[in-house]
Amino acid sequence: MAGHNKVAIITGAGSGVGRAVALHFLKDGYRTVLAGRRAEALEETIGLSGAAAGQALAVPTDVTDQGSVQALFARTKEAFGRLDVLFNNAGVNAPGSIMLEDLSLAQWQAVVNTNLTGPFLCTQEAFKIMKAQEPRGGRIINNGSISAYAPRPNSVAYTATKHAITGLTKTSSLDGRKYDIAVGQIDIGNALTEMAQRMTQGVQQADGSIKVEAVMDVNHVATSVLHMASLPIEANVQFMTVMASKMPFVGRG
Repeated sequence: MAGHNKVAIITGAGSGVGRAVALHFLKDGYRTVLAGRRAEALEETIGLSGAAAGQALAVPTDVTDQGSVQALFARTKEAFGRLDVLFNNAGVNAPGSIMLEDLSLAQWQAVVNTNLTGPFLCTQEAFKIMKAQEPRGGRIINNGSISAYAPRPNSVAYTATKHAITGLTKTSSLDGRKYDIAVGQIDIGNALTEMAQRMTQGVQQADGSIKVEAVMDVNHVATSVLHMASLPIEANVQFMTVMASKMPFVGRG
């Protein structure tokens, strides 16, 4: 266990990337607040970690609801007194079989509310705590995606929000300078989680064909996020892409 007493909030910590990152942060010694919609999934993550009593805190949270987000950050400050790292990870996707022209407004808004408005609300609350605490500052890491650069077919809502996360990252990185808040983004490609399981069965390519894609262990993402978080505040990984080496991204497939 590392010799620090830092505090982290991880959203979407009940499964997938969020769970893997939470487990690595807890192992590294972070006092970790796990946020997500399902209390039982958050508690399951804590159970898997074997964290000491008082090191991990589960706070059921809906990142699309401002009051819920404010309560998450207030609970964190109450329990641990400060905030050093926020990992904006919670995200959803619309069904991939729906063509752009058939996507309903409700389906569009559900993705935008979780993937874009949620990280914005969390970033606002993190700024308020980080700029006022002593020692001042902290770090925010946003979960972008390969989709922050290149779309998949029938992914207009997800891709638009992930491109927008890049704008959120850049702007909050700039606006955070005066408070010693560093903001970076990790863009993940084909980490094997529940969401990416379909890659191993075959997914639609840009030419309409269906192909199985290479995947990687989600723990490679977790160690990458932990590295970004471990840097001193005068250094920042602005953007990192971690991906399955043979997935169709670089080049033409």
